[in-house]
Amino acid sequence: MAGLRSPETKKPPHPEPPRTVARGRLFGCAQGRLREGPTLPIWEIATRIGNRRRRSLALLGMRILVLCTLPSQPAFAQVGHAPSGSPFRDIRKGHTFTVTGGYFGGSGGQFKIGPHGGEVFGGRYDIRTANTLQIGLAVARGNLDRFIVDPFVRLANRTSGPVRQSVTFAELALQFNLSGGKSWHRIAPFIGAGVGLAFSSATPADTSQYKFGRKLYLAPSAGFRFFITDRLHLRGEARAAFWKLNYPTTFQAEPIEEPGTPENPNAVIVGNNLSEWTASPWLQVGLGYSFSP
Repeated sequence: MAGLRSPETKKPPHPEPPRTVARGRLFGCAQGRLREGPTLPIWEIATRIGNRRRRSLALLGMRILVLCTLPSQPAFAQVGHAPSGSPFRDIRKGHTFTVTGGYFGGSGGQFKIGPHGGEVFGGRYDIRTANTLQIGLAVARGNLDRFIVDPFVRLANRTSGPVRQSVTFAELALQFNLSGGKSWHRIAPFIGAGVGLAFSSATPADTSQYKFGRKLYLAPSAGFRFFITDRLHLRGEARAAFWKLNYPTTFQAEPIEEPGTPENPNAVIVGNNLSEWTASPWLQVGLGYSFSP
């Protein structure tokens, strides 16, 4: 009949879908909420995860292979300088033998009887030459000048000379390399000090009983090495040798030929001081060769 509504027919409820694992439960959002997405069986999700891991590992291996096969870039020896343009160079490690020559100056003390003023030649052997602290042994020999003071004769004839006297130097040297194990524009500056023993030859013309004998000496120094190649270098050094001269008691006696008076004595030394420290400048140059023993 018109105007009458037919009774609504209830639709049967949809059957519940089978339970599966949603993708959103494995890949949640950053805030912890689950993403909505199509549901997949758990075996398919595991397969896809395994495929992704295999692709990631393969990509990582390809990247490592590419990095290993690329030509290596030149290293930089100093910040802002390529090795070819850097002013610094490594000093060859090992030992060095240097032939030396120079001039031993000074005055020979108050009476000029100490050896001084002559050429000195020798050699030195160094170890740790590429380190900050370098150790060396040096031997040298010089023909030096000295004067003779005769305390027994007249004052006008008291001093004679100079005469030649040979002196041998044996030294243990410590050297502090200011630039460490590198040279700068081929130059390596240093400071150092040596402790040694000096032996002199006899002087038959001296009858005053004065003898130089054996002297311990101290020799501070400063200089540089200039490297011609990594093995050959030039060496320049300024030194000062300090030693103590001891005078004989005959220098306190009045001369037999011209004795003085208590008011005006003519002795070489008036008083009890029979020793004197002297400093002698010593300039050296050398040619060194580096090697590995």
